[in-house]
Amino acid sequence: MPVTKPLFTLGIEEEYFLVDKHTFDLVSNPPEEMLARCQEKYGEQICPEFIQSQIEIGTQVCTNISEARAELIKLRSTVSEIASEYNIAPIAASTHPYAKWREQRHTERQRYKMLADDFQLIANRMLIGGMHIHYGIEDKDLRIDLMNQFCYFLPHLLALSCSSPFWLGSNTGLECYRLTVFNDMPRTGLPTRFDSFAEYERNVNVLIEAGIIEDSTKIWWDIRPSGRYPTVELRVMDVCTNMEDSLSIAALAQSLFHMLFRLRTENKRWREYRKMLLNENRWRAMRYGLDGSLIDFAKGELTPFPELIEELIDMVKEDAEELGCLQEVLNCRNILQRGNSAHSQVAIYNESLAAGDEQTVALKKVVDWLITETVNF
Repeated sequence: MPVTKPLFTLGIEEEYFLVDKHTFDLVSNPPEEMLARCQEKYGEQICPEFIQSQIEIGTQVCTNISEARAELIKLRSTVSEIASEYNIAPIAASTHPYAKWREQRHTERQRYKMLADDFQLIANRMLIGGMHIHYGIEDKDLRIDLMNQFCYFLPHLLALSCSSPFWLGSNTGLECYRLTVFNDMPRTGLPTRFDSFAEYERNVNVLIEAGIIEDSTKIWWDIRPSGRYPTVELRVMDVCTNMEDSLSIAALAQSLFHMLFRLRTENKRWREYRKMLLNENRWRAMRYGLDGSLIDFAKGELTPFPELIEELIDMVKEDAEELGCLQEVLNCRNILQRGNSAHSQVAIYNESLAAGDEQTVALKKVVDWLITETVNF
């Protein structure tokens, strides 16, 4: 049966850390008035996160990347301007370079209390933030079909977004340390393959009826059918410090979804691979980011990441043109040339140490850069 072409709308959610503009430390108990003022302007588009030293923004449903850009500028600017009045600044990164999770407090909301009770010490360690992007795919079975195929591209998107090289004051040697923390939670990582939305629901309902989860929002895979909206939600990415990087990744993913649907109309599809193989690429993206290579499964060999991105750009050009986001897709080359946030953070840290600074000074210089870059539109 023919399936109506999806709208491919998008919505972007980003989680920021809140830091003291003078000490660069996390603000473990930000004033309630600050959040209230943000919500006076944009309601639930700006909301608290599990850890009090974080804040989350979410765009409206956007029909194209231009609308998403306007939304991100609006929301990043609002949080930055209001927070600045309290000597606080948001930083768009998936870990704070040296903050200690034991010193943080949970937000007093019932959902978060339940998380803390369920996961105990694991929940306390969740001093991480991510970028989640929703894509409007109205047909439920198409949602599952495209999700199954899209898993191949998750490591590529992760490598472009990496922004969590530090943890507890140490350079971890990984470009994305965030997922090593998040992987401790149940129902994370790559999703199971499903043949239909009905099969997906049957499996989720086993967990619901057993009293393990209340609903499907407690499934935190790298990509999932949204539990609230008619969307597929990408969750694998780190938060991008540079806003244009966020938009480039969002545009590339939108174009990939469009490409997969286009193949379907031509009676073709992207080949699906075993989770064990995809997990190897996921790990390589976490460890090496842009500097490494991923397995090209068609060739059966490691291929440098820049070559893979060039192939993806060529593959989705006609889709990006139709969606009106070709320039943003081409801007992925800028990320390759200058590096992602993790590159910049580690470079600033190493340059500071080479200049004779103490480690604590070097780490604070990283935070200082993150503050500036987060609102460098």
